[in-house]
Amino acid sequence: MYVAGTTYSVYPMACPDPSRGIYLTYFIQGLILLSAASSITAGEYLLGFSASVAFLLTMTPSLMTRNMHLCLPWEVNLLVAVSLYLHVMGHVGEYYVLFAPYYDKLTHLVSSITVAVIAFFLAVLAEHQGNVRLTRSAIVVFILVSTLSAGTVWEIYEFVVDQVFDVGLQHGNADTMMDLIVDLVGAAIVAVLAAIALARGEGDRFIRFFADPSSGKEPADIVADPVDLARSR
Repeated sequence: MYVAGTTYSVYPMACPDPSRGIYLTYFIQGLILLSAASSITAGEYLLGFSASVAFLLTMTPSLMTRNMHLCLPWEVNLLVAVSLYLHVMGHVGEYYVLFAPYYDKLTHLVSSITVAVIAFFLAVLAEHQGNVRLTRSAIVVFILVSTLSAGTVWEIYEFVVDQVFDVGLQHGNADTMMDLIVDLVGAAIVAVLAAIALARGEGDRFIRFFADPSSGKEPADIVADPVDLARSR
């Protein structure tokens, strides 16, 4: 519960040792690198370059949180790695063609869930930093809008690439609309789970990822103005 006029303390992060689950992320990253190497060896330099970029993107969450002094759950890193690996193998392994159209929809579902989870954590981080005040409904809307926006940007990217290089990433209006519908489904799944968690008062379970475990203080430690506390009574 927030008290008017309060400020939230932010401590330098001292993240605990990562769970063994982080090795799953390392394994997926290794598979992406292997895909990049095999593509380059086979003379598919564009695919190799794409896979290499995907590998670098899998490292973005950990690098960003490290520079921002935050502790990010390993599950988020794993989701990012899996969504990018599915996309890489869709092209390198030609799964987009072999398992059309189901593989493409699976990729969109996993990617949209990943974006939605990241959007949720961004909302929680904003609350923890004390910069904004978001109601439960506002967080749900933020998750939905952020995910659909990312999906729309992706569809625009595919359209532009098709127009310039004629590689056939999109297969008509119906396919594009189905992609966006799947993106909405993924966003809705995360939004519902986030709303349930917040309704049960489990926000601290997420806020603690941004708190310093070594500080000995609660994640939502509040340093309040005595005058404001007196007024709140």
